[in-house]
Amino acid sequence: MENTYLQSSFYLDYDNPVIQDVVENFRYLNTEQEKIEQLYLFVRDNWRYNAYNIGLTANHFKASTIAKKKDGHCVDKSILYITCLRALNIPARLRLAKVSNHIAIEKLIEKLGSNEIAPHGLTEVFYNGNWVKCSPAFNKELCDKFQVDVLDFNGSEDSVFQEFNNKDQKFMTYLEDYGSFEDVPLDFIKKTFQDNYPKLYEEFKNQSNISI
Repeated sequence: MENTYLQSSFYLDYDNPVIQDVVENFRYLNTEQEKIEQLYLFVRDNWRYNAYNIGLTANHFKASTIAKKKDGHCVDKSILYITCLRALNIPARLRLAKVSNHIAIEKLIEKLGSNEIAPHGLTEVFYNGNWVKCSPAFNKELCDKFQVDVLDFNGSEDSVFQEFNNKDQKFMTYLEDYGSFEDVPLDFIKKTFQDNYPKLYEEFKNQSNISI
């Protein structure tokens, strides 16, 4: 079963030299857990989270494309982490959900028409016989800005967005779970985006890359 989640694909293109460069320094860590933990921190903090870096093309969701950018959406960063894990022979897959953000939502509502993000991307890692969830989306600087405890991950237990920030303000609510995916489900992502942001979808669907 785990071998299914070690495969490369058009999207999870870990044979690409760009991805090989990303993972090169992690190959020499002693344990699988160290690789999971250190690679997570690298993806979390070296690509700034940007909720408005939105694309609906196949190329947008290629890991090698994402790796060349300076920032990424939660789905993008999860794809990059999954691809790098598979490059290190660690099974990983994409999980999608719908979340509601409650902090600094003015711009989000202005751009998307809603404080809900769909789909929201997470990573699931198979380690010690279990699938464990994590979100490498929010870089440390962003967490500090919104007074949210930064998420770490070592593969042993789930590490997902907190319901409240450290000021006891409502932060994030998980609304729907769309399940797990072996590869990037582009058609599902596009349909979910269309269902949740119909006006924006119609406005940009004929462009090669959505940018707002």
